[in-house]
Amino acid sequence: MPLTPPAEREPMHTRTIECRGYRRRDGMWDIEGHLTDVKAYAFENDHRGTIRPGEPLHDMWIRLTVDDALTIQAVEAVTDAAPYGVCPSIAPNFQRLVGLAIKPGFTARVKQLLGGVEGCTHLVDLLGPVATTAFQTVFPVLARERAGAIEGGAAPGRRPVLLNTCHAFASDGDLVRRRWPAF
Repeated sequence: MPLTPPAEREPMHTRTIECRGYRRRDGMWDIEGHLTDVKAYAFENDHRGTIRPGEPLHDMWIRLTVDDALTIQAVEAVTDAAPYGVCPSIAPNFQRLVGLAIKPGFTARVKQLLGGVEGCTHLVDLLGPVATTAFQTVFPVLARERAGAIEGGAAPGRRPVLLNTCHAFASDGDLVRRRWPAF
C-alpha cells in the first residue's frame, strides 16, 4: 500500500542512493554506493558559484571490497561534487575501514573511525546502505552454495544468522517458530 495522498506541495530536495553488489572473479565481492543530492532551485555556493536546479550538490561514491566473511579488504571513496573544495581531501581516511567486518557493531565502529571531522557525513551515511547491500549480496549466494545450508543461513542444528535481526525474525515470532522450531 503506498503512502496516503500528500498535501499540496512543491519539490525542494532529492537525495538518491543507489547501491550495487558484484561478485568478482577472484572470489571477492565489490559493493558500491552512489549518493547524490540535488535541489529543485538555483542557489549560490561560495566554492562553486551558482548551482542550478538538478545539478548535484553532492555526488559521492564508495566501493568496499569484502571477502566471504564480509571483512573489508579494500576501500575506494570519491567525491565528484561537494559544496566545499576541501571535501574530497577526506577520502583517504576511509582506508581506516580496511580490516573491519560488516557485523553487529559495524555502525558504531565506523562512527569511531570516521565520525565528526575525521570523515564526511554523507559518505559515512552511505556506508549503512552499502553494508546492508553487502549482506544482501553475499549472504544468499553463499547460503545456496554451502552444502546443507537452508534458507536463512542455518545448517541443520546451527543457530540461524537472521535470528533476532529484525521484527520478522524475532525468536518468539511465528516465522521463526515455523522455519526454525528449535530456535
